[in-house]
Amino acid sequence: MTVWIAIGATVVGCYLVKLLGLSVPAGALERPRVKQLAALIPVALLAALIAIQTVGGDDRTLVIDARAAGLAGAAVALVLRAPFLVVVAVAVLITAGVRALGG
Repeated sequence: MTVWIAIGATVVGCYLVKLLGLSVPAGALERPRVKQLAALIPVALLAALIAIQTVGGDDRTLVIDARAAGLAGAAVALVLRAPFLVVVAVAVLITAGVRALGG
């Protein structure tokens, strides 16, 4: 029964968050500062996700392994203005290569 209470509370919470977003006046969303911040939020979330997945370990440990090499390769590809799929392919190939070499 406790699981169903948690599910119900989650459903109500999600609905209230959605309702809160819909209740913001349209004029508030049209402000230039709000638009700038809204454009930066996905970038910040993606960067945080990449950082956690690349160097995050278990229980507050920092892990540097093949994923860091792949990330460095992707960064170089980005600096060279490679297309997105090429950046991803470079990261995958470098990570796989380092792992194959025992890193």
